[in-house]
Amino acid sequence: MLSEFKAFLLKANVVGLALAVIVGGAAGALVKAMTDDFIMPIIGVLIPDGEWRTYTLDVGSIKFGVGDFAGVFLNFAIISFVAWRIGKIFVTPEPAPPPPPPTKVCTYCRSTIDAAATRCPHCTSQL
Repeated sequence: MLSEFKAFLLKANVVGLALAVIVGGAAGALVKAMTDDFIMPIIGVLIPDGEWRTYTLDVGSIKFGVGDFAGVFLNFAIISFVAWRIGKIFVTPEPAPPPPPPTKVCTYCRSTIDAAATRCPHCTSQL
């Protein structure tokens, strides 16, 4: 029973998926730290009070959390870009199938034959 379970894990690539989730979580935390510690302080200089995460846009009694949204959006954009680049590195597209050999149609039996043929293999007519 244990060997069947191990075979299932390997066949379904569950171990690879689990490792991808762990590495993805770590990469997400790394990108969030980079955004919070390096990018957002630069943006914080542009905001008068310097507290970019608590910055809100007040429209009457409605408060929009622009700073928090900007941080989450930058995290998403950077993580998406990094994932896209990693995907382009590791996932190679399948090569295009070779083009089919040139063909022509027999004028007598209307069968498709090789373009270089001088006699039809179906009706044996001279072409």
